[in-house]
Amino acid sequence: MNATAMKGFNGSEHCPRDMRIGQLVIPAIYTVVFFLGILLNTLALWVFVQIPSSSTFIVYLKNTLVADLIMTFTLPFKILSDSRLGPWQLRAFVCRFSAVIFYETMYVGIILLGLIAFDRFLKIIRPFGKFFVQKPAFAKVVSTLVWLFLFLNSLPNMILSNKEATPSSVKKCASLKGPLGLKWHEVVNYICQFIFWTVFVLMLLFYTVIAKKVYNSYRKSKSKDSKNNRRLEGKVFVVVAVFFVCFAPFHFARVPYTRSQTNSKTDCKLQNQLFLAKETTLLLAATNICMDPLIYIFLCKKFTDRLPCIRWRKTTATTQENHTSQSDNITLG
Repeated sequence: MNATAMKGFNGSEHCPRDMRIGQLVIPAIYTVVFFLGILLNTLALWVFVQIPSSSTFIVYLKNTLVADLIMTFTLPFKILSDSRLGPWQLRAFVCRFSAVIFYETMYVGIILLGLIAFDRFLKIIRPFGKFFVQKPAFAKVVSTLVWLFLFLNSLPNMILSNKEATPSSVKKCASLKGPLGLKWHEVVNYICQFIFWTVFVLMLLFYTVIAKKVYNSYRKSKSKDSKNNRRLEGKVFVVVAVFFVCFAPFHFARVPYTRSQTNSKTDCKLQNQLFLAKETTLLLAATNICMDPLIYIFLCKKFTDRLPCIRWRKTTATTQENHTSQSDNITLG
């Protein structure tokens, strides 16, 4: 990063922030998200362990679950650090490691949502097609490459945060980076923006075609079966809903926030407003760990069938049917 950028980082230290929201409200909401995320993703893990990776869709969902679990376990460090309940050394750990892992898993999740959307797109457009991209082996290779790519991008951010940590320097994670670390941080920021906007555009293309397909299906027939089919096709929109609700606001806010951090002429009040916008939308992005289970429930029948409540209802229904059958036999006898 150039000298102007360095000035921006340093200049922001002279712009005090109102930390009441950042230290009280946001950590409190993160705490709720954490416990809800633990509950939902632990349940999802228990269910997915019972499901074989027999399709590309299942492979992508399982990788999404792993990303969500890892992100969930980074939240306690962020909560304690942001609320200032932990020692200043914890803040250094967050800057160097847990925050980097948080962002890494977030972008793994974004790419996987794009792959899930592509998979559903092929399923609706070519329901009986069997391209090589629809084979589980392909999904496993692609998922591995996604994890490897994001890991290699994130690792230098950990290594290059190598300046000595002090109670003062850990207040801003950029203060732990040297010139090379700041430059790499800038490069990674551009890569992440490219990832998001690429998936964003592809999502629009996929779902424009899917929406047209669903609309044409609606026009052609109004039978009961076709209504059920349209309802099944309509459920696929939960993917794009999760993507836009969780990730779009953060990326709209991140660009002006990053510019404010690297521009020494940015007004202090505007800096604080952009910081609050970034933190709020980042919180919204973190809620993705609670939103992804909606995809599992709405789109994955194998997952839904193995949920404890559904299995209990099926078992109860079967028991009642058997009891009724036995009663009928007694009566008829």
